[in-house]
Amino acid sequence: MPPSPAGSHARRTLRSLFLSDLHLGARASRPTQILSFLKNIDAETIYLVGDVFDLWHGGRVHWGDAHEAVMDAFRERRRNGSRIVYLPGNHDTAMRAPGAAVEGWELREAVIHRAADGRRYLVLHGDQCDPRILRWHAMTRLGSRLDAMLRQVDDWQRQRGHVPAGTQSPAQRVIARANQLLAMGDRFERRLIKLARAAGTEGVICGHSHKPGLRAHGEMLYANCGDWIDSLTAMTEDLQGSLSLVEYAAPALPAAPKPAAGKNGALAGGLA
Repeated sequence: MPPSPAGSHARRTLRSLFLSDLHLGARASRPTQILSFLKNIDAETIYLVGDVFDLWHGGRVHWGDAHEAVMDAFRERRRNGSRIVYLPGNHDTAMRAPGAAVEGWELREAVIHRAADGRRYLVLHGDQCDPRILRWHAMTRLGSRLDAMLRQVDDWQRQRGHVPAGTQSPAQRVIARANQLLAMGDRFERRLIKLARAAGTEGVICGHSHKPGLRAHGEMLYANCGDWIDSLTAMTEDLQGSLSLVEYAAPALPAAPKPAAGKNGALAGGLA
């Protein structure tokens, strides 16, 4: 099922919001878009489904005011009564250590979410189903560095006009291909579905692959939140328990004012 646009930017009240792969602290993170999306959302529970922080990019090397503003937005939600459940991933795996804490967030490796309609979903980042070699910290660190390098090349090419606007650059194609390989075709989904079935749930909600999706595997549901680097998507649960995959749409720019007309229809302020 393709993601639906987030809509007209009217404020929405949700039962649950699932966000994954924000990668705050990484070169490619999109804190401005995250903030714009959150501004129009109220949710009783916010699940942060891993890779919220990118600790393999040197911590706060790319951390700026906009990143801190995202944290302020979550703090505000928490003060206003939202429950925030944080399920660290492979890029913020240090937060899985005993004693790790983020002000007022519930830290879990995995959790079972009961939707309003009674259905139960296993919620976790998803790296738990990677092949063993990809779960090594060294592999995650290497992948982060290569991703940052490729995105720096992409920025350089675009700034110099080597890549036409609206087209995919060679660097972006390499990144997309790497993500496809890491997803192992549909094996990533099938492994997560198997894990959810073993947990006695009706489906799984995850992130990790940067490939948003919402589809049935027989009687089981696979829901991937996507990411906030490329897809800019999230999973939502409405007050009746229905899950939807939504895609962030940037607010439309205001139309430029039309030049005032002078006498005889001539444009005011024209050439002398």
